[in-house]
Amino acid sequence: MEDKQERKKFLGSLIIPLLVVVSMWLVKIIEVSFGLSLSRWGITPHSAKGLIGIFTLPFLHGSWEHLLSNSVPILVLGTALYYCYPTLANRVLLITYLASGLITWCIGDPESTHIGASALVYGLNLFLITSGFIRGNRMLIVIALIMVFLYGSFIWGMIPALAIPQNISWEGHLSGAIIGVLLAFFLRKEGPQKEVYHWEEEDSLTDLAAEEETENGEKPYWDVPTPSNDELTVRYRFRH
Repeated sequence: MEDKQERKKFLGSLIIPLLVVVSMWLVKIIEVSFGLSLSRWGITPHSAKGLIGIFTLPFLHGSWEHLLSNSVPILVLGTALYYCYPTLANRVLLITYLASGLITWCIGDPESTHIGASALVYGLNLFLITSGFIRGNRMLIVIALIMVFLYGSFIWGMIPALAIPQNISWEGHLSGAIIGVLLAFFLRKEGPQKEVYHWEEEDSLTDLAAEEETENGEKPYWDVPTPSNDELTVRYRFRH
């Protein structure tokens, strides 16, 4: 029964990331089929016309290779996001999508046009990594470590000296990373938290008892020792 629920949860977590990827592929198919070039609708920084790119950025790609390189991470990271943070996932996805594009528009080179879903990829990746470590939840830490292992090398895409020669939008990558980290901190008190084990609960109860004793000068009822059998026998004989 539990396995069935986990499978259902996983499949549910896959729906929205899959819809995003399908939309990306549909745009590329339409572009190629009709001989169109939609790249001009990407983000052109500091340009009023370029603001439209904030909404179109993740769905425009320069080549099939570019599209494929973003599709797999979107599926992996998006599914992890919706599986681990079901109550936060929609907000994280939407804010990362829009805010990373806006920052790119603000800090990008006015002579360039930015396209691709990599800003979203960086945002989701940095959110999962940062959030996993600061929450202290074991499952989330494991997910964070997996993301570091799979996509830790993405950090090089934020370094201008390495990205510019390859015609890579380091501004988009950096924008996504910034938003991912900020969201991880701002939303840290929502969603899954660190597990509390039974011994930690006992320690908390002991601390509470100590505080009560200090304040009232008396031990709380749960801290009063249970009398032994010998003590009960002595009391019984004394009363008779």
